Amino acid sequence: MKNMHYFLLHTALGLAFATNSVACFAVDTPAPAVLAAAESAAAQDKMLQAMLAELERENSGLVLEGMQRPYFIEYRLDDIASYEAVANYGALTREEQGHQRVVRVTVRVGDYSADSSSLRGDGAIQLAPEDNDPAALRYALWTATDDAYKAALRAYAAKQADLKRFEKVQPEKDFAPAAPSIHIGPLVKMELDREEWKRRLIDASGAYLNDEQVSAAAADVQYSSSNLRAIVVNRYLVNTEGTVLRQGYSGYAANISVSGQATDGMRLGRDNGTVGVHASELESAAAFHQRAVDDVKSLEALRNAPVADAEDYHGPVLFSGDAAADVLDRLFVPNVEADRPDAGTTARTRGAYTSSYKSRVLPEILNVVDDPLQTTFNGKALLGSYSFDDEGVAAQKVEVATKGKLENYLIGRTPVRDFPASNGHGRAALGQAAHSRAGVLLFTATTPTPAAEMHSKLLAMAKEQGRPVYEVETMGGEATPRLLYRVQPDGKRELIRGAVFDELDNRSLRSDIVAAGDDSYISNTLGTVPQTTIAPSLLFSDIGVKRASEEQQKLPYYAPPTPEK
Repeated sequence: MKNMHYFLLHTALGLAFATNSVACFAVDTPAPAVLAAAESAAAQDKMLQAMLAELERENSGLVLEGMQRPYFIEYRLDDIASYEAVANYGALTREEQGHQRVVRVTVRVGDYSADSSSLRGDGAIQLAPEDNDPAALRYALWTATDDAYKAALRAYAAKQADLKRFEKVQPEKDFAPAAPSIHIGPLVKMELDREEWKRRLIDASGAYLNDEQVSAAAADVQYSSSNLRAIVVNRYLVNTEGTVLRQGYSGYAANISVSGQATDGMRLGRDNGTVGVHASELESAAAFHQRAVDDVKSLEALRNAPVADAEDYHGPVLFSGDAAADVLDRLFVPNVEADRPDAGTTARTRGAYTSSYKSRVLPEILNVVDDPLQTTFNGKALLGSYSFDDEGVAAQKVEVATKGKLENYLIGRTPVRDFPASNGHGRAALGQAAHSRAGVLLFTATTPTPAAEMHSKLLAMAKEQGRPVYEVETMGGEATPRLLYRVQPDGKRELIRGAVFDELDNRSLRSDIVAAGDDSYISNTLGTVPQTTIAPSLLFSDIGVKRASEEQQKLPYYAPPTPEK
């Protein structure tokens, strides 16, 4: 049977390399046979071959006399290609491209139940060669492995001594075992028309001056910038359990930023753009230019808008899908990513939902699922999707909350109470240790309300209460609405500025949402760990709105220069 496993793995992996396609396996073969098969298939990828060869060498001989041998070694190589261009005031001001390879080596001493790991992550980092030199890569792995092993020995001794302080320690293992996986994906390449995008950036950043739709307001624009950011990552992962992965992702973001001041000195700005898995998913040149124009119009509207009332408001607020996604990203998402608590505590996780397992954290009208295997939604590619996480575990669909009740946390290979195994959500920033992170988080209503009816519900509440209510289109910070409208009972909307939300917290998510729309908004985030949040518009029955207490800044002492014709 072992020979049969070896033959199948060898044949399929060889075919994958030859055709640049993908081979995936859930492997229950003992690690030596898996490694042998992967090593044979890696002959056409020098970097992967070097990683497997050095891993085998270290695994067979790494031990200091009188000390423990490692029970687990992992090598991860991040091959990072990046590009960024920035234009200000109608001129290109910066263009940078980079290519870097970083290896992170993790060595664990002890066993799965109790080892040398810490909550912050362990290991050593080294720069890897960019020219596919196997000898140089093996040398970098060797030095990093030596550093990681010595650090693990010190950490294990210190950790065992520290645990003696506690009468009772957590029964959860330090590291969850995982079946080895094989996944060889095609190498991802950057596909971007740089000259065309530089032209677009220059055009968009100068639209406030050159487009007749907004040029009359040019003197009110103190800052106008546009930028494009692109990143392509090919990630290699091998470990002594037998996992061999090669997978990649790409992300592209084009943004516009304009800002100025109101006549009273209040600083105002509009910052937005598009994010895509592929450059082709970004806006066209015409749409990008129009976005810049619309942002200047919006900035001018904010400058002329009244300041929020001095008297605090508590009542209904309708959040668009865009604004709702920002709120959920801040209040909900981090709290379902299960981070292990400090030793000696009785908590299950960290954060606001540490004691909320099987309790209601959202209204009964909402369900939440995280499915990294979902690659598109309504025809749009999702940045947070992946096949295997960064600890070598296959991605899994997780029912996070059902009818508002928290059913599962998202977790990697660091167990917490009631969650002894990974559900495929151990994800890592570039060069960093893996932690529990979301992938594609989808919020849906059990009975969605059509978007038009969401506005009708808001107006009905305004009429019932006999006063204006509020509607927010976009957020600009943790509790700061960027575009906030005061809505009269007759439906008239008025843009206001200088407001912040009060008491917009986890209690509000649980108790104050009374309706959810059918207008799902896709928020792709090209952060340290790519993620996607898909959320509908949400109607809250009671949110505080108050005037911000920021000190106003002085206006410029004289007018901006007049551009030459």
